[in-house]
Amino acid sequence: MIDFLFCALLSLNIFFILIVLFNFFSPLNLQVPKSTKLSLEKNISVLIPARNEEDNIKNCLEDVFKQDLEHKEVICLDDDSTDDTLNVLLDLKKRYGELRIIQGKELPDGWTGKNWACYQLAVNSTGDFLVFIDADVRLKKFAIKSAISLMEKYDIKMLSIFPTQVMRTIGEYLIVPLMNWFLLTFLPLIFVRKISHSSFVAANGQFMIFRRDAYFKIGGHQAVKNKIVEDMELARLMKKNNCRIMTLLGGDLVTARMYNSFLDGLNGFSKNFFSGFNTSYFKFSFFLFFILIVFLTPFLLVFIDVKFFIVVGLILIQRVLISKKSNQNIFINLLLLPLQLLMVLVIGIRSMILTNRGELNWKGRNLSHIK
Repeated sequence: MIDFLFCALLSLNIFFILIVLFNFFSPLNLQVPKSTKLSLEKNISVLIPARNEEDNIKNCLEDVFKQDLEHKEVICLDDDSTDDTLNVLLDLKKRYGELRIIQGKELPDGWTGKNWACYQLAVNSTGDFLVFIDADVRLKKFAIKSAISLMEKYDIKMLSIFPTQVMRTIGEYLIVPLMNWFLLTFLPLIFVRKISHSSFVAANGQFMIFRRDAYFKIGGHQAVKNKIVEDMELARLMKKNNCRIMTLLGGDLVTARMYNSFLDGLNGFSKNFFSGFNTSYFKFSFFLFFILIVFLTPFLLVFIDVKFFIVVGLILIQRVLISKKSNQNIFINLLLLPLQLLMVLVIGIRSMILTNRGELNWKGRNLSHIK
């Protein structure tokens, strides 16, 4: 039995390390191209939904106004914030006169808050390209132009970027790195662009760019108005409508501090984890069990048979490669790996329980009632 388990775990981890290696050596990080010149007739709309973002919105908008774009409009929507977000925006308006501030309308029935905010931004925009970014995103000077240059080069209708995550606490490191771990372990990311089937999708709502015609062709955020993980649903819709999409890592050009603490990360990932897989409770539970067996149990089985150190070694190599590709601290990720894997189980179970109980909340809004 032990020999069979060893062979099974070894084979599976060889398979997954091949995916990781493929991603590691693929050009997945957003980079400044040799030529960042865009056609002058291209108009860019930078659209930022902001709900209780008083700590982030100033830095984000300052980065946006430093972008090397000839024709851009910048629109920020205050989504019924209860903090000082609106006043921060009004102060920024004094410095950047071209900034447009929209006061979000009352949330209609059947919509999630972010989807409603993004849709309002889209219908008030005029650009050929719609750039949706979250308020916690930071951009280097050529970030947007570099992304749109790739869209022009490959005829991409939707481009999504997973920002390089800034983490400052151990609590964040327990959870946030899991996002790129999933992304680079289970999916050859270049397949998102090269394969048209809607199963090969990955998207991050922190940074998404759409060609205007394609966005409204699929119905935009209105088409996914009741979806909690709207980025993935939009990506699937794009592919189903024969629109080519691309997903990249932020590299040095796009960064973000997604969560500020362990609790924020726990709540955020619990909100998205189960819904993002768009599957049944049974299949999702099986997936959690699969991760537990394949990636975590080898750390325990080494105490039964030393040959499981080979499997553990493969898992550690995977972690090193993903950490390096994601610009994350390799030592911390290696040190915390068993706990990170355990958090997959904890967050997954918590996500299912909260969904089943109708207790999903985010930024003061209940999400579970939305159908």
